[in-house]
Amino acid sequence: MPRPPRLSPDEVAAALRDLPLWRGDVTGLHRTVGLPSFRAAVQAIVALADVAEELDHHPDVDLRWRTLHLTLVSHSEQGVSALDLELARRIDELLPT
Repeated sequence: MPRPPRLSPDEVAAALRDLPLWRGDVTGLHRTVGLPSFRAAVQAIVALADVAEELDHHPDVDLRWRTLHLTLVSHSEQGVSALDLELARRIDELLPT
């Protein structure tokens, strides 16, 4: 199945208006999430893994104690695609603000 193309700067900026927990540009979307404990952060990664596998699109995750640093980018497109936007929406459903 073909992957969605890289989005333009205007498309990414418009999408970020509907994703207030995220920041970024055409090179990637970023969100930092603080969790109540290390175990909660690890459990969040497991939940993210289920969504990522379902979408066949995987975030870059950096775990620092109880803080997750998430980056979304379509490496094959060398930038942000519609898959990144969908994954960001799904992550927002899973993780607290």
